[in-house]
Amino acid sequence: MKKKSAILVCAGLLLGVSCDQSHLRQTQSQVQVGESELDREIRQVMEKGINLGDRKKQVAAIATVFSTRTDPKRARWLAALCYFKTLGTPLMPIDLAEIALAETGEHGLSGKAVSSCGALGVWQLMPFRAKSHGYSPEEMENDEKCADAAVREIHAKLAMAKGDLVKAKKFYCGIGPQANAYEVKRREFRKEILQLVKGDVKPRAVNASSS
Repeated sequence: MKKKSAILVCAGLLLGVSCDQSHLRQTQSQVQVGESELDREIRQVMEKGINLGDRKKQVAAIATVFSTRTDPKRARWLAALCYFKTLGTPLMPIDLAEIALAETGEHGLSGKAVSSCGALGVWQLMPFRAKSHGYSPEEMENDEKCADAAVREIHAKLAMAKGDLVKAKKFYCGIGPQANAYEVKRREFRKEILQLVKGDVKPRAVNASSS
């Protein structure tokens, strides 16, 4: 619970505080004694040249889009997970968010969502895939663990796709007609988030059904 509260507090900071570039440059060149795991990961991301300002803008847009499918507090929580779980990876928050929307957006982004074929959690991991990433099927109800497993699954698919992230995200669902339909939805959700990042449109209202 304390960890979840900390992430929610950080989410509020991400959504409401602009990026101080001079501070980021100083942090990038210095390793402070006693830095936290989050500080270390943020430093590593900056050293790779990833713009944290862009990541924060995505989080704000993701939280807004999520809030049309679930309650605002949960929307902020899941948006924060999309930020933190992709730090230090080739992924951006939007990559994790669009998969969540494609998988369980129509079911209120519920951690208890179970598909007809047995996929579990917000990011809909099959039980055997969850186990391959070190988690039990029951743990997929835990949003943090499900997000961790989802990131690992994307990495596995990225290897299959020989580094092509678009193909990797399609492989996340599988192959065949169902995967093709999934890919159409995923691209629409990505477009919805990016339009908000650019300030082009307001979020559309969605009636979320809980599962």
